[in-house]
Amino acid sequence: MKILSIDTSTQCASCALIDDTRLLGEIIFNYKKQHSVIMMDIIHNLLSNCGSTLQDVDGFVVSKGPGSFTGLRIGMSTIKGLSHGTKKPFVSVSTLDSLAFNLSHSNGIICSIIDALRDNVYYGIYRFDSHGKMIKIEDVSRSALDNLLQKLNSHEEQVTFIGDCTEKFKDRILNSSPNFVIASYNNNIVRASSLAFIGREFLEKGDYDNLYDSAPIYLIKSQAEREYEEKISLQRKENKE
Repeated sequence: MKILSIDTSTQCASCALIDDTRLLGEIIFNYKKQHSVIMMDIIHNLLSNCGSTLQDVDGFVVSKGPGSFTGLRIGMSTIKGLSHGTKKPFVSVSTLDSLAFNLSHSNGIICSIIDALRDNVYYGIYRFDSHGKMIKIEDVSRSALDNLLQKLNSHEEQVTFIGDCTEKFKDRILNSSPNFVIASYNNNIVRASSLAFIGREFLEKGDYDNLYDSAPIYLIKSQAEREYEEKISLQRKENKE
């Protein structure tokens, strides 16, 4: 099964093409690029250099978040468009799941984190069993960083933090427990290849996303929505006065 996957959930943009268990190619940009501008070019270049076309693809995978509101919408709309145009199925995979998959077969607990701003993080907690199967201990959620560190401090085994904000919070994480470690720099980005290999299991089982119902995981309202609600609330208060 040939699968094309993309991730636009963070500043990093990536695209991968796999064929069953073989990674055919992967393109990653992690430098101030607009996903909406470059993603279709990335897809075209990857397919072309792998000697494939969209019609050769059997299914698509996209990250569904959490992450950047704009980035998630770009990724989801891109894959929905490709799925609709080619009449091939697609699945969406948690961004946090794909980060944990970067550390497949590792020992101990894995905590994927993405910056949720204002000292908060989106997180998921995982481990891998003896067969390399990823097990979710706690699914995607949002928390103040200090609360998350306190929760994980109760574990006596090693906890590996992975994600785009590990460098930002490095000192606080490492000083919270001798059991806390941080993944290497090259693993701290969302890789489309990890998304593809996770999504492959769903595609093979026929567990597809619905083209019309599938939506990103936001967890919180966008800044624009929050500002709009605050504005409406203020106007109502002024009218009453």
